[in-house]
Amino acid sequence: MNVVDLLGLPALEDQLTRLEPLLVESVVTGDGFLDEVTTHLLSAGGKRLRPLLALATATSGTRDATREDLLGAVAVELVHLASLYHDDVMDEATMRRNVESVNSRFGNLVAIVAGDYLLARSAEIAAGLGTEIAALLASTLGDLCQGQVAEVRAAYRVDRTRKEYTVAIAGKTAALMATSCRIGALTAGLPREDVDAFTVFGRSFGMIFQVRDDILDVVGTEEELGKPAGQDLAEGIYTLPVLVTLADPVHGPELTTLLGQPLDQPEREKARTIVADSGAITASIGVARAYAAEAAEAALAGPSPELAAGLAKLAHSLVDDLPGA
Repeated sequence: MNVVDLLGLPALEDQLTRLEPLLVESVVTGDGFLDEVTTHLLSAGGKRLRPLLALATATSGTRDATREDLLGAVAVELVHLASLYHDDVMDEATMRRNVESVNSRFGNLVAIVAGDYLLARSAEIAAGLGTEIAALLASTLGDLCQGQVAEVRAAYRVDRTRKEYTVAIAGKTAALMATSCRIGALTAGLPREDVDAFTVFGRSFGMIFQVRDDILDVVGTEEELGKPAGQDLAEGIYTLPVLVTLADPVHGPELTTLLGQPLDQPEREKARTIVADSGAITASIGVARAYAAEAAEAALAGPSPELAAGLAKLAHSLVDDLPGA
């Protein structure tokens, strides 16, 4: 997925080129070992989706990003990177972005402390952008933690409700997407109604993004995901497609007998097959389409028709390229 192409704002490529050295500069300490750890996933690449959203809302792809715009984008990407460091420790992951995960290469303790360092740098950068952005990022960190705790508490629970799932992903994923858009609008000094419209877009976009990720965990490949397929199922994280299947009178009982405990590889594949055959993927795609419609509507309330069209296209593309969509 080429986000810049989907947005139809080629000027963002130049903004990304300017962003990369700032990202590295923001985490380099002069300590060779720590620098290797903090830049590990930066070097592995990534879509830079959250900073792209911040830069798109700040510039509409029609003007050069200011240093404040770029620093706002850096701040949100550092929060995202820190969350990956911490998530991989909790998940005991071995791969991330098709490279060895930080915890696998350097150990859990180093990964946790390095993630904390990335959060500290993000907070320091946000503080330099003003009290509103600093408070917003702090609040977002709270949302991320609440969402993650909600997910951990629901692990291996076959009675997890769709409402509980929705609350968890709104915190752990959608909150940072919303904040990315909001920070871009704030660094640009946009009118308050535009700031709010972009925030709504980001939140809805984040919900699509997580539902998409959860669908791909069932029907995607390790190459597509950059991590083992079915990992959430194996680790007791029962997402929307799984919850829809569990509620199905035909496929639910068979799936229930497998879940509630860690799964080995054959059990994982069997569970994925049950979910894929149940009709839950189609139902989950329908939920994602509803969020895409919300995102597109919010984008239209923004100041730029060109950006609105690009954001709407981006939101819908997340759904349209899913298998079975």
